[in-house]
Amino acid sequence: MKQPVEDEVDARLAARLAELRGERGWSLGELAERSGVSRSTLSRAERAEISPTAALLNRLCHVYGRTMSRLLSEVEAQAGPVPLVRAGEQGVWEDRASGFVRRSVSPPHPALRGELVEGRLAAGADLAYDRPPVPGLEQHIWVLEGALTVTAQDVQHRLDTGDCLRPRVWGPTRFRCTGDRETRYVLAVVLP
Repeated sequence: MKQPVEDEVDARLAARLAELRGERGWSLGELAERSGVSRSTLSRAERAEISPTAALLNRLCHVYGRTMSRLLSEVEAQAGPVPLVRAGEQGVWEDRASGFVRRSVSPPHPALRGELVEGRLAAGADLAYDRPPVPGLEQHIWVLEGALTVTAQDVQHRLDTGDCLRPRVWGPTRFRCTGDRETRYVLAVVLP
């Protein structure tokens, strides 16, 4: 029986997380101290026993000094940097626990500072990050459909279809789908 595509992505993601820890020579205990995530959760994520949430990946991205897009592009099966990624080939990752679906729109390239991401939040979804993956990250959040409440720097912003917010992220952020239907938005991320 063929493994579902989402399980294959989770398996590649688990292997990459283990590689990143190994490259630094850290034990699970050291990574737990640096990330604030329990050793058992880290171990289960590295063995693909659980599908990591967006909040968990965000904590690990912070520790490893990379954006989530970069981490997810590292697990995609691509031979190298490409200038064009067709819609059907764009990497999609789902945090099933929170109702968040993330599409990496930009062609991945580790040397570039900007990237585009499409986010979808199910009605009522609430996604909180305790820190940015990279301090000082610039974000442009453009709502394509629905309503989104974004909290950054302890300020809450309600965004409706067509609205765009540009925060610099230094601390916790929160994305909430405040309408009665899915919210779809574009997130442009620019490294400092």
